[in-house]
Amino acid sequence: MNRTMSASVKHADDPSILDNEAKQSLLSFTAFNLPASNQRFLGPPHPRNTVTPLALRPDVQGTKDIDLDDVIKNVKSLQERHGLFTKQLARHGTLLFRGLPIHNAEDSSKFAHAFGYSPHEIIGIVVDRPLLAPNVAPANEAPKDVLIYNHNESPQVPHAPEYIFFYNYRAPSKGGETPISSSLELFHRAQQEIPEFIGELAEKGVLSKVTYQVKQQYAGGSTLHQAFGKNIKDGDDESTQRRKIEEQIARYGRGRHTTWEWSENGQTLVLTHRLPAIRTQQGTNLQTLFTGLAAYYKNAQVNSGSRKNVTQQLFGDGSPIPEKYLAHLAKITDEIRVLHKWEEGDVLVYDNVIAQHGREPWEGEQSDRVVFASLFDGPRVPGAYGLGDWAQVVQALDG
Repeated sequence: MNRTMSASVKHADDPSILDNEAKQSLLSFTAFNLPASNQRFLGPPHPRNTVTPLALRPDVQGTKDIDLDDVIKNVKSLQERHGLFTKQLARHGTLLFRGLPIHNAEDSSKFAHAFGYSPHEIIGIVVDRPLLAPNVAPANEAPKDVLIYNHNESPQVPHAPEYIFFYNYRAPSKGGETPISSSLELFHRAQQEIPEFIGELAEKGVLSKVTYQVKQQYAGGSTLHQAFGKNIKDGDDESTQRRKIEEQIARYGRGRHTTWEWSENGQTLVLTHRLPAIRTQQGTNLQTLFTGLAAYYKNAQVNSGSRKNVTQQLFGDGSPIPEKYLAHLAKITDEIRVLHKWEEGDVLVYDNVIAQHGREPWEGEQSDRVVFASLFDGPRVPGAYGLGDWAQVVQALDG
C-alpha cells in the first residue's frame, strides 16, 4: 500500500537528513506495510503519500539478536543529532514500533525515555493510573465493554501532554484495538463541511466542566485526591486539604478562565475551564482540532448507563453545542480512522497535538488486554488558534 522506506526511515520523497555516521548507527529501522484496515494514507492537509501509522521494525531478523540497550542508544543518537522520530511524528502523527525486545513496564519506560522528552505530570487526572515504572501506568482500566472513542489526550483540562507512548503487554484475541486518526485532517474536513461550527469554536472556544469527587465515580476513574491532592498529608484538616487542592488548580495558570465550586460538604468539586478547541501545530501553523467532543458524544451513546461522563463541554459563552455538529465530527472520525490490531510487544507513539487515540471493547477477560501508557511534554504548549486571552494556554507552573 505504502512505499518501502530505507532503514534510516528516509521517505522516498524527502531529502536525507542523516549523515554517514548516523546511517552506521548500532541499529536501524525499516518501514513496513500493515493491512489496509490498520494503516491508511492521510488526507489533506497532510503531504501526499503520508501514511498513519508509520510502521517501523528493526532491520534484523527476529529479536534474539537485538539488545534493548542498543535500541536505546540508537534512538537517543538519532533524536539528539537529528530529532528524527520527532520529525516523523510531526508528519505521520503516529509511529508503530514492532519487534523490539520490550517485555515489561520497565523496558517500555527505558524505551520511551530514550526519545528525550520531559515526563508529563497529569494535573486534574480523571482516570486511575497507578505507577508501574518511571512514567509508566496502565493506559485505562475501564471495564472491557466500555468504548473510549477517538480523542486527544486531556483535552478537558488546560495542561495536556504532547507525546504518548502505548506499549502492549498482552493483546486480546478479539477486539481491544486502539484507534488512530488525524486531528489535522479532522479540522480540515470539519472546516469544509461544517464551517459555521468551526467558526463558533474559533470565536468562543469551549467551556469544559469537569466533576471530581472524593469517592471514585466509575470503574477506572480517579478520585479528587488523585487529581489534585498530591501534597495532602494524613492529618490535614478539611480547610488545609481544600487549600492544597486549590493550590494545585492554580498551577494551571489560567486565572479567571479556570473557576471552581465546592459542594456536598467538600465531597464534590466542579472545575470550569474556558479552553481553545483549535490549536496550531508547531512548525507548520496548521490548525488541529484538539478535542474530545466526538468522544463525549459517542461514549454517551454507546456506554449509556455503564460509564458516568464526568466532563460536560459547551461553547465558551456557555451555550450548548448542537448535537448535529458532534454527530458530524463522529461521522468524519469514523471515515478517517484506522483500528490498530495489537501484537504483544507493539509500541504506538502519538503526537498528541495532531493525532487522536481511543480504545475499542474486547471479548474475553478484563486481563486479556494490558496496555501501558507514558505521557511526555514537548518544548512548549501548542499554539492557540484565536485572539481571546482564553485561547492562550501555557505549561503548568511547577509545584
